Amino acid sequence: MKLLYIICVIGSFQFLNSCRKKGCTDENALNYSTEAKKEDGSCVFLTLPTMYSFTDETGNNTVSYSGQIERLNQLEELTTYLKSGTTSPLDLTAITAMFNNTDGNGSGNFTFSSSKQLKDKCFASDVSLFESFFNEQTTASGSYAEVASSGQAGTLSTGSSTYLFGANGMEYAQIIEKGLMGAIFMNQALEVYFGSEKMNVNNSSAEDPSAGLYYTTMEHHWDEAFGYFGAPIDFPATTDGLRFWSKYCHAQDANISCNSIMMNAFIKGRAAITQGADLAIRDEAIHTIRIIWEQLAASQAKTYLEAAKSNFGIDNAKFLHELSEAYAFILCLKYVPLETRIITYGTIDELLNTTIGSDFWSVSLLDLNTAINTLNTTYSF
Repeated sequence: MKLLYIICVIGSFQFLNSCRKKGCTDENALNYSTEAKKEDGSCVFLTLPTMYSFTDETGNNTVSYSGQIERLNQLEELTTYLKSGTTSPLDLTAITAMFNNTDGNGSGNFTFSSSKQLKDKCFASDVSLFESFFNEQTTASGSYAEVASSGQAGTLSTGSSTYLFGANGMEYAQIIEKGLMGAIFMNQALEVYFGSEKMNVNNSSAEDPSAGLYYTTMEHHWDEAFGYFGAPIDFPATTDGLRFWSKYCHAQDANISCNSIMMNAFIKGRAAITQGADLAIRDEAIHTIRIIWEQLAASQAKTYLEAAKSNFGIDNAKFLHELSEAYAFILCLKYVPLETRIITYGTIDELLNTTIGSDFWSVSLLDLNTAINTLNTTYSF
């Protein structure tokens, strides 16, 4: 009986000792231990750079997203061509060649050569939608010399700006540009590159150091998502040269404080990957970027709706221009991943096809207020 008692006492001391195992108990630390019950001061935390700049242990740059820059350049030049329809008819063949990047230079319509294209990265089920927009823009440009009115395609001017509208009042150049920002840039970053297929990959060795590829596959995929954001590596300290989404992020910063949140999340997620942190830190950054990216699209749509409202019945050129931009940013919301998207597809469909509809000349103040209130309610603006 005494022997049994001694064994029990020894076992109890061993149990207590195991319960008091020391280690890092901070879940934000790289070496967080689920077994540790007592903090021992050994925690190691992420080292965050002040900008989006990462190197390997020997100082080689590991950041690369040149393909994304090329696609940003392609959309920029495609948009420039689309807007030239205010002064001369457009060639649908040229537009299609730029979208497909035929012959590696858009059949000579790009000022540079590239192996990338816009079409193969566009949200697949909406490729035909954008091709129909190309056709509408081309048709409208045939009436560039006409004054736009209900049922009549043509141009309208305000101040030093001239816009081309379809017979339904839509400015297809804006709808195409902003729409492709969603169908390509947003969708590729948030759904594709931040998706499990692209994130659950090699992060233990560089892809090919002999060829200058010093990044791991996971690092590279994260960089490619960042490339679609279009920001300089020291954003928001630097706001020169903002492109597409980063430009609108900066425009909405006063409304939803998105600049630092977006950039910090991009940097934190990449640092977690590079420094071998718990990937829960990476996934938290993905969640943050998805949520804020959706909010900035919705906030920009609201801003344009309010601008359109202020010009309703006063300046048709501004009204239709701003309504077209609002429409496009609402369209972008469908490209946010379903698992984090706040707005429902039904609400997006209601806004685009019922509240605003396909005839902008018939949109009323009530319609504009309904759309604004829907976004306010959905996002608690």
